[in-house]
Amino acid sequence: MLDPNNNSTTQMVVEINTLLADHFALYVKTKNFHWHVKGPRFRDLHLLFDEQALQIQGQIDAIGERARKLGGDTITSVGMISQHTQVKDQDNAALSAEDMIRELRDDNAAMVARLKKMKDVAETAGDNATDGLIDDWTDMAEERVWFLNSLLG
Repeated sequence: MLDPNNNSTTQMVVEINTLLADHFALYVKTKNFHWHVKGPRFRDLHLLFDEQALQIQGQIDAIGERARKLGGDTITSVGMISQHTQVKDQDNAALSAEDMIRELRDDNAAMVARLKKMKDVAETAGDNATDGLIDDWTDMAEERVWFLNSLLG
């Protein structure tokens, strides 16, 4: 365990909690689009959005546990998720399939950028374990961006 009294460790926990909030929010948005997608590509997009939502959901526990392993607390409520996420809500159930794809692509691209910035925080904290996890999480988010971007031609 890293020193919880170290400012860089405290900053790492803050970053992890923001990433955790983003994953929760992106999971909900991706499931929303999974449920509401319509049009000629319904089946393909319905399945893709579900696959991506499951991947995001699968990362949530590891992210939360990383904060705890560092001696920090995690977000504890929907209110905290709302306060800490950078993923914007999307309540329009009639959004076009193309707009859904663009929005998810952009949200995932923003997550890639966030993860890349977190690398410096992990390095400063001397947190090799989180640094390695960030590489894995970045790769997964980059793959989601690639798939979504490929759908837009």
